[in-house]
Amino acid sequence: MSENRRAAVLGSPIAHSLSPVLHRAAYRELGLDGWVYDRFEVDEAALPGFFARLGAEEGPAWAGLSLTMPLKRAVIPLLDRISDTAASVEAVNTVVFTADGERVGDNTDIPGMLAALRERGVERVERAAVLGAGATASSALAALARICDGEVTAYVRSEARAAEMRQWGERLGVAVRTADWADAATAFDAPLVIATTPAGTTDALAGSVPDRPGALFDVLYDPWPTPLAAAWSARGGAVVGGLDLLVHQAVLQVEQMTRRTPAPLAAMRAAGEAALAARSR
Repeated sequence: MSENRRAAVLGSPIAHSLSPVLHRAAYRELGLDGWVYDRFEVDEAALPGFFARLGAEEGPAWAGLSLTMPLKRAVIPLLDRISDTAASVEAVNTVVFTADGERVGDNTDIPGMLAALRERGVERVERAAVLGAGATASSALAALARICDGEVTAYVRSEARAAEMRQWGERLGVAVRTADWADAATAFDAPLVIATTPAGTTDALAGSVPDRPGALFDVLYDPWPTPLAAAWSARGGAVVGGLDLLVHQAVLQVEQMTRRTPAPLAAMRAAGEAALAARSR
């Protein structure tokens, strides 16, 4: 494909994003020599102006955008339509520009989570636990709605957050029970634990991992492994990391933006691993 196109990731902060590494690796593998993928520091206030400039710029046409925080909800009013998946959690992480000029939003985090879990052999669980209550936690609930047969316990720090998680559970059709963060170590009895909290938040829990843990999905990827993930792995439990999620959701973005399938998962993962290794040196 010789046509020149461009894409980018937007967010604030954005300098740490691995998305350019993953997407550029995909372009190389797919032979898309005329495609470029950039990153732009854009916050909620600047987002409408960024979108207004897209059609006025000279150069390659835009194929799509990847969105990270804090833009996943702020972008919705700027789009022509969004997928049912994105609507279910009111969060868009992918925008595709169609041939007829539409701006279409989707959420690849949710199917990306499911693909990452499936890759580690987790396809159905009888119950689960979620650590945290932010935007990623709502995506985790949406994923669990498809694979969890029983109750999900969400461990949170405030009653306001607890109420939010219960509301998301009702909306997504998931039976959600909430518990205080002080009791987070009890989450580890669940067959699947999804940690959605910022770096350092779960470090103190590493010593509470049981002798025979189930599966842990820790959405962080830098630094990696987290103390919790390292302790979990040392006790023989299955661990899914943030890079697994990042790669799988990026695969879906590449396929939507380029309309080429399948996206080169192995090459993208190798590029991400190399980039993280270089950061740690």
